[in-house]
Amino acid sequence: MSFHENVLQIDPAQETGRVVDFVADEVHSVFRRNGIIVGISGGVDSAVMAAIAVQALGKDNVLGLILPEKESSPLSQQYAARHAESLGIEYRTIDITTTVDSVFPYAKRDKFIKEIVPGYTPECKYNIVLPADLLDRDAYSVYSLTVQFPDGKVLKKRMSMAAFRTLTAFADIKIRSRMLHLYAEAERCNFVVAGTTNRTEMILGDFCKYGDGGTDIEALAHLYKAQVYQIGRYLDVIPEILDRIPSPDTFSLPVSDQEFFFRIPFEKLDLLLFAWEHDIGGDETAAELNLSVDAVTRCFADFTTKNRTTRHLREMPHSLD
Repeated sequence: MSFHENVLQIDPAQETGRVVDFVADEVHSVFRRNGIIVGISGGVDSAVMAAIAVQALGKDNVLGLILPEKESSPLSQQYAARHAESLGIEYRTIDITTTVDSVFPYAKRDKFIKEIVPGYTPECKYNIVLPADLLDRDAYSVYSLTVQFPDGKVLKKRMSMAAFRTLTAFADIKIRSRMLHLYAEAERCNFVVAGTTNRTEMILGDFCKYGDGGTDIEALAHLYKAQVYQIGRYLDVIPEILDRIPSPDTFSLPVSDQEFFFRIPFEKLDLLLFAWEHDIGGDETAAELNLSVDAVTRCFADFTTKNRTTRHLREMPHSLD
């Protein structure tokens, strides 16, 4: 297979047509539902999914839900609403703070963080991040807790696995709460719930089981993130979303997808992932992408680990059958 920097280029019009046909067939022939519901996050994947749904079903058969909670970035809600209005679809905003708080209270989360960082108060902001760019140096995938105090002071502290699991469990409640509201609306309207996970996230496991991974259809799961952007530009997704740095938006302190999970800049990530998937050699990959062989080797090893350890996310529950 020939590997080069343009290997992920697609014909966006042709590919959009394929996805539109798939969505229309799934909604009408497979699920036999009236329309489709999309959780619009203010990010590119959900924006593209909503735009495709309009082409497949017409704007009157698409419902957008904007699902912020008290720690969400205000820009997420603003951009999501602006995009929904540009599409001409009905949309609603539902604050899920009380849903999250009823399962895993914010106060309980704050108390836990205070045990790690004694000066932490509810007025502080936090996120969790992995070590810096994997292309630059090797480092264990151990998360650090970053706390920003009201006076602007920032403290970073390495986390134990138990601490990471606790804070991840809280963040995942936010994602699962959104899906709870999506299905409540979908069942009321007899609509299909659209997933927004792309291929990059699917292969490496950057999604939440029974959260954004618990949907009826995944129309973008064959497209790398870079290809989703190509379709987004073709479908005239608003520039604020196209220019925005991808983020999970589940922490009070902003963090990018690169800092939280991937550890590789997006302009290299998808090409490296494609090479790994298609068994392109490390030497060839390094030469084509102007990287060191050591950097490519580290990336391939990271992909292998992430794909293996998240395999259960992509499978149905195991049974004796």
